[in-house]
Amino acid sequence: MLFAVIAAPVTILIIFLGDAWLASLLGIAAALASWELYRMAGHTGVRPIAGAGIALSAAVPLVVHGHFLRVLNVPLSALALVMLGLLAIAIWARGVEGHPLAATAITVFGVLYIGGMLSFAYALRYHRFSVDALGGTALVMLPVLLTWGSDIGAYFVGRTFGRRKLIPAVSPGKTVEGAIGGLVTTMLLALAIGRFVLPEVASLGFTTAGALLFGALISVAAQVGDLAESLLKREAGVKDSSHLIPGHGGVFDRLDSLLFTLPLGYFLIEFLMVPAIR
Repeated sequence: MLFAVIAAPVTILIIFLGDAWLASLLGIAAALASWELYRMAGHTGVRPIAGAGIALSAAVPLVVHGHFLRVLNVPLSALALVMLGLLAIAIWARGVEGHPLAATAITVFGVLYIGGMLSFAYALRYHRFSVDALGGTALVMLPVLLTWGSDIGAYFVGRTFGRRKLIPAVSPGKTVEGAIGGLVTTMLLALAIGRFVLPEVASLGFTTAGALLFGALISVAAQVGDLAESLLKREAGVKDSSHLIPGHGGVFDRLDSLLFTLPLGYFLIEFLMVPAIR
């Protein structure tokens, strides 16, 4: 609880400041979560090229920051060279007995899944619909708040009314009733934010149908993201991605749903958000 009380306002402040502050925060978070993912992969018998993967994951938000500043012009061919470089490293670092194909694949997966998806927070902060720093912060916080709403709704409804297991082989604690509760909570929260908050702070909003659709899709993405990490942890045989955050598990545990909802939120805003009617 103490961690959340301190971390939440600091994170919001950094989102508001944007630029290198936000890119650095995302880079640090990506590095830590990637380290946890590669550590989990080690429990399955595969050793990713963790050092390179962690560095690349941390670099992705910084590269995105550079592109937004128009100071970088990295061609797509550079991405191919990075992939080839990782495979070349695997020749000597892993060899035939070290599962080089799996090691390289998991390393690349970690960079794209964590570093790549987390970078959509920066893209949302400087979305073309963003009118100013406050508006950009609101666009970042929209999928974040809806993700939290989905988690809270699913938890309380599941605890109170949950009977039927959702996917017990992946996450025994989740129920169908909880999933529906998270869905409904997120839809109502999206409607409230779209009607009363976004028009004031970002000069943007949703139609009623757009807000409900946005909330429903974000809730589905949040729950799938949580289940995806649960699946990875189940394969690795671990309860938490790490113990870096006392009482909250690891960084990956805190970001699992956001890795799905941030890119989806960016995509949906393009089609569902409209100028506020005053």
